[in-house]
Amino acid sequence: MRFRRNFYRLSQLHRRLDEAERREVRRHDADPFRLLRLKALKLAVKRRLAALVSRPAFVR
Repeated sequence: MRFRRNFYRLSQLHRRLDEAERREVRRHDADPFRLLRLKALKLAVKRRLAALVSRPAFVR
């Protein structure tokens, strides 16, 4: 159960970061530092998701 909760929470966070990145790109005066921060956060979440999925089933 914990695996599903963590996976769901991280996937929701990744989706929100992706949406924020898209909104920032569409802005006329997009902040390049905000974009870099959003991309870095999104990558960190993606790595955590991958680590969560790659763990053995008995640990989940």
